[in-house]
Amino acid sequence: MKKLVNRIFLIDKIKKLQYNIYVILINLIKGEILMESLFHLREKNTAVRAEILGGLVTFLTMAYILFINANMFTAVGVPFGAMYICTALSAVVGCFLMAFFAGMPIAQAPGLGLNAFFVYTCCLSFGFTYANALVFVLFDGILFILLTITGLRKKIYESIPLAVRHAIGVGIGGFIFFIACQNSGLIVDNPSTLTGLVSFNFLSGNATWAGIMPVVVTMVTTVVICALQARNKKGAVLLGVLIGTALYYLFGLTIPGFYDNFAIGLNLSIVDAFRDFGTQTFGEVFRHGFDFSAYLAVHS
Repeated sequence: MKKLVNRIFLIDKIKKLQYNIYVILINLIKGEILMESLFHLREKNTAVRAEILGGLVTFLTMAYILFINANMFTAVGVPFGAMYICTALSAVVGCFLMAFFAGMPIAQAPGLGLNAFFVYTCCLSFGFTYANALVFVLFDGILFILLTITGLRKKIYESIPLAVRHAIGVGIGGFIFFIACQNSGLIVDNPSTLTGLVSFNFLSGNATWAGIMPVVVTMVTTVVICALQARNKKGAVLLGVLIGTALYYLFGLTIPGFYDNFAIGLNLSIVDAFRDFGTQTFGEVFRHGFDFSAYLAVHS
C-alpha cells in the first residue's frame, strides 16, 4: 500500500513537472514570435538565441562604465550613487531607442572620453561647476539633434579624414589611461619634466609597500586587460577590472590598518541613489546650472 501511494505521488510530481515545462516552452515560443514581429530577425539572418547571447557579451564588455564613470564624477562633487543611476538610465534609454526606433542591435552608453573631458577639463581646469557644465551638455544635445535632423552631422563626419578619425579614438584612450595612471600613483609630478614615474626604491628611497601596492595592481591589471583583448576575450575590460579589484583588496591584507573604518560611509540604499540622481544631477541643471556667478567672480 505504501509503495502504491509513493508511486502515485511520484506520477503526480512528474505530471506537474511536465506541465511546467509545457508552460515554459509556450512562453518561449510566444517570446520568439514577439521578438520576430518587433525586429524581423529572420529577414536579418539572425535568431533570438544569437541576439540574447550577443546582448550578454555586449553588456559584459560595457558594464565597467557604470563603476568608472560614477567614480570619476565624485571628483567634482557628484554622489557616486547618483551618477551610477544616471549612467545606467542613459544607457537603457539609448539602447531602447536604437532597438525600437532604429531597429539596430547597437548598444549605447555614456562615452568615457567625453566624460573625462567634462570632469578634468571643463570642471577642474576651466573652473566651471558640474551644474554649469551640464548646461553645456544640454545645449550640446539640442544642437546635435538639429545637426542630425538637417543631415549636417553626417556631412561633418564624412569631411573628417579617416586618419584623424582613428587618431581621435587613440588620443582619447591615451588621455583616459594617463588620468588612470595619475589616480593610481604611477605618474607623479616632476618639477623638471612636469610628469614622472613613481619611485620603486625601497632601499634608499621613500617608497613603501602601502604606497606602491596600488601602482603594482594598476600595472598588473593593465597587462591582464591587454592580454585578454589580444586573445579577443569577451568582456576583457570588465574581467580585468574585477581581477584588479580582487588583487587590491587581497594585497590590502598585507598592509596594517588597510581595513580600518572600511565600511564607514558605505550606503547601499537604492532610494538614496535615485533621490540623489533627481536632486544632484537632473535637478541641479535647472537649480544652479544657469548661475555662472562663481565662475565670473574668478575669471572676470
